[in-house]
Amino acid sequence: MNIKNNIILALTIIAITLVTACGNQHKAKEEHAGHNHTVAEHREDVPLTQTSALVSLKDDQLNAIYQHYVHLTNALIKGDLAEAKIAANAIELGAKILPNGSALSSLSAKISAAPSLDAQRILYADLSNEFIAKVKSSGLSAGEIYVEYCPMALNDKGASWLSNQKEIKNPYFGDSMMNCGEVKETLK
Repeated sequence: MNIKNNIILALTIIAITLVTACGNQHKAKEEHAGHNHTVAEHREDVPLTQTSALVSLKDDQLNAIYQHYVHLTNALIKGDLAEAKIAANAIELGAKILPNGSALSSLSAKISAAPSLDAQRILYADLSNEFIAKVKSSGLSAGEIYVEYCPMALNDKGASWLSNQKEIKNPYFGDSMMNCGEVKETLK
């Protein structure tokens, strides 16, 4: 039964990743200082990248789910309610087979069902706290993850999140306060 669940999880994660990647990556030729090279076309619907390929957690199952957390973070940064629901759904599915993943699964389900970005962002704070604890417990096999904090999030209560880059891109406020926050801790 466990092998069957792992196969279902893997196929679900692959399908969701392919659907989101195929729909969002557009290539364009750009001439820069006399050189031709291919770059991702700058468009509003292309998700912000956080070099997630350079970060790897020691726990393979958690690592797969963490990639969807990065996707969810990017959706909230962009203020994309629908994309946040897709990412949260992927986290929920993966967390169901993760040992001690019930809190992640439950919070992700609530984010998927949330009717507004504000509601998603409130739930995201608790989800982030769960992820921070799990990532610290797992440890990293490659890269660095930053625990970032915005003191103004949640009506000045403050909230944290994980990022694969030091540059602050605030998922609690998006465009209205994109750079509000600071790196509190570096996980290696």
